[in-house]
Amino acid sequence: MYKIAAENLQALFRKIAADQELYLPVKVSEQVNFKAWSEDAEVSLETLKTVKSPKDAFFPQSENLYTCKKDGKNISIEPQALKDQNFVVFGMRACDVQGVKVLDKVFLGNPVDTFYQARREHGTIVALACHEPEESCFCKVFGIDAADPEADVAAWIIEGELFWKPLTEKGNALTEAVKELLADADETKVEAEKKAIRGIIELLPYTHLSLEGWAQEEYMDRFNSPVWEKLYKPCLACGTCTFVCPTCQCYDIKDYDTGHGVHRYRCWDSCMYSDFTMMAHGNNRTSQMQRFRQRFMHKLVYYPLNNDGMFSCVGCGRCVEACPVHLEPLYMYMYEQKGMIEELEAANIMDCMECGACAYICPGRLHLTQTFKTGKQKVKDAAAKRKAAAEAAKAAEAAKKEA
Repeated sequence: MYKIAAENLQALFRKIAADQELYLPVKVSEQVNFKAWSEDAEVSLETLKTVKSPKDAFFPQSENLYTCKKDGKNISIEPQALKDQNFVVFGMRACDVQGVKVLDKVFLGNPVDTFYQARREHGTIVALACHEPEESCFCKVFGIDAADPEADVAAWIIEGELFWKPLTEKGNALTEAVKELLADADETKVEAEKKAIRGIIELLPYTHLSLEGWAQEEYMDRFNSPVWEKLYKPCLACGTCTFVCPTCQCYDIKDYDTGHGVHRYRCWDSCMYSDFTMMAHGNNRTSQMQRFRQRFMHKLVYYPLNNDGMFSCVGCGRCVEACPVHLEPLYMYMYEQKGMIEELEAANIMDCMECGACAYICPGRLHLTQTFKTGKQKVKDAAAKRKAAAEAAKAAEAAKKEA
């Protein structure tokens, strides 16, 4: 085990980011989410739960699949390149790490999702213990130990020091890369902290929820229970619960015209939406009660029955917390429609959870949610172009110096 003083964490981040991309909890506009590290980033490792889960690092909210280009009568198809750069996700919690394991079952099964596979192969996870679990947390119900996270590197922040323990080959490789900044440490303080954390967890209101009756082959009594009619009624079908969830894996595939071709991309979708899985003949779930029930049945019955008892809920509690995103939908809509990509990014469109609440109350019935999905992809495309241009300029400068 190793340790590093909290005041030296910036040097640690700088060292990691010198060789690979680094993502960690960053505070922007009073919200904390996982973002790329920079020297001026307001890193917030003390935040227990980011608004959105860090699954975005492995399963992005939107990503290009391929591009169709037309040149006269000729049409070419250019597949999107797979992730080929190593990166580190620093500061995930035990529940979010378990969420990635749930996604692994979906995307690394047969057939393998090559986009997800590439990110998993190139990504290293540094997970933090939860020193102050909140009342909405119930990860222990699903066998997750918030005091001792299972990741490539497990870490604890105790009395002004970050304790660091590599657990996998990736973890050992990252440790070797930053070892000059680390000092040897014993595990005495860490073991005491684990005991203290577990003591707090035992006192949380949802810690002892029972899973009795779930994940069983005989589930029709639960499926047909009249309680669903009572539970679903407060639901607005906004989909926020699915967008903040570490394990939700549903996505839609869409196209948008770039003016000189068509991008095909995928983006997160939600089983709470009325048009989810809509087909030519209609939809197999025709009421909000059915959609509400599906979300719970999938996570607590269908998924574990098909995945060796692993539940598709990790007890992070995000879905039971209020998660408002203070954005300006009208401005974002206008910027996207006018192609004002820089302004669209500055309006924090990437923080939009596509909950549909703005579209739900819009008296003009503007297609806000769909527009924001496309707008996000345009922002990502613009960022990729800027990055490619910067790398090309850097390579040209290096070649010029060698000459």
